[in-house]
Amino acid sequence: MSYWYNVDTGQVETDADRSQDANVLGPYDSREAAEGALQKARENSERWDAEDKEWDERGSTSS
Repeated sequence: MSYWYNVDTGQVETDADRSQDANVLGPYDSREAAEGALQKARENSERWDAEDKEWDERGSTSS
């Protein structure tokens, strides 16, 4: 069974009661993973922003 995090309601959903794709994050293997979806997305965004900044800084100094 897959689990989904609904960003509109803040609730975890299963395949049986999943909302539209635009409203959910997932799939996740466990309810716990789905409950942590927003935190994981935040961590990923911060890491990717830092990687982009590092890449931009490296690129601007190369000839």
